[in-house]
Amino acid sequence: MTSPAHIAMFSIAAHGHVNPSLEVIRELVARGHRVTYAIPPVFAEKVAATGAEPVLWNSTLPGPDADPEAWGSTLLDNVEPFLADAIQALPQLIEAYAGDEPDLVLQDITSYPARVLAHRWGVPAISLSPNLVAWEGYEEEIAEPMWAEPKKTERGQAYYRRFHAWLEENGITLHPDAFGGRPDRSLVLIPRALQPNADRVDESVYTFVGACQGDRTAEGGWRRPETAEKVALVSLGSAFTKQPAFYRECVRAFAGLPGWHLVLQVGRHVDPAELGDIPPNVEVHDWVPQLAILKQADLFVTHAGAGGSQEGLATATPMIAVPQAVDQFGNADMLQSLGVAHHIPTEKATAETLRETALTLTTDPEVARRLKTLQAQMSEEGGTRRAADLIEAELHARRG
Repeated sequence: MTSPAHIAMFSIAAHGHVNPSLEVIRELVARGHRVTYAIPPVFAEKVAATGAEPVLWNSTLPGPDADPEAWGSTLLDNVEPFLADAIQALPQLIEAYAGDEPDLVLQDITSYPARVLAHRWGVPAISLSPNLVAWEGYEEEIAEPMWAEPKKTERGQAYYRRFHAWLEENGITLHPDAFGGRPDRSLVLIPRALQPNADRVDESVYTFVGACQGDRTAEGGWRRPETAEKVALVSLGSAFTKQPAFYRECVRAFAGLPGWHLVLQVGRHVDPAELGDIPPNVEVHDWVPQLAILKQADLFVTHAGAGGSQEGLATATPMIAVPQAVDQFGNADMLQSLGVAHHIPTEKATAETLRETALTLTTDPEVARRLKTLQAQMSEEGGTRRAADLIEAELHARRG
């Protein structure tokens, strides 16, 4: 039994980065640890519900309900705000934890200040990765080609100069790429099945614990209509939901399809009136209790974010993957390679294609068999309890 410790978690105000950690935090609190969670105020209530103490700081990043266009369109558009936010957040967090330094730091992959703070405090840091991690050869195969052009520009070089200077100010000699992408220790909160080149991942650093899902009843429930022979859920997550044309195709795909009922989540940036006439077998919401619906659904049309992908696997639900950004394209390809989904680019997701694909996936016994196999494999990865066990093992080793 590990004696109680002060564990500090750090993340940004984004559903896809906060939600995967919450059950791990809840479990650590239940085991008697004091857990503080550094987070912008918009997530304070959600964090407090786990029993952790929110430590509030002000972020300059777009909020969880921001228009996706606020993130820009280029690689530098995407990364510069994270560095700027980290630099302005660090003094806030140093002050917030003065005299109350933790025994161990947990960090979402986006939280650069967390690793700096762990270095300053001389305590171990564990990355909690909500999506894929680097494998041996990742830099040569993915990162270097992706950065080749930006690094030639003055803007790209200025970004790296600023990153290097910030790290050096805090006594860190790592290159920014290694600092952000190569943690000393990482728990990966996705199933190993979703990890590209999993056989080349360094298992002395990365441990796949799979989905850490808990009781979601607080999010609300959903009742399957008695007349529904088949249920399809469409959700593009929480960030990249401004797709009215795609939603109209989804409505057309399932309108009048005998026995089918469609649940359509459109987010906060689309007015249902933009979708035209809504048939009786379609319900439209800006938000839904996704996991509750997936437990009763026959098909999941998803953007293939890490959270949604693993929820589809955990509930053994066939998927149509329509990725919108970042890692979603790779996840969509992984799901298709596993034989449990079809990857359809947004521009090709017509009503006819969606309907035909839905009927194919939901009537194929081989798809159902593969999903059941993956569901069983996921349950063996350990999830929340194994993650907490491994965190306590790090504490024990440090005190040992």
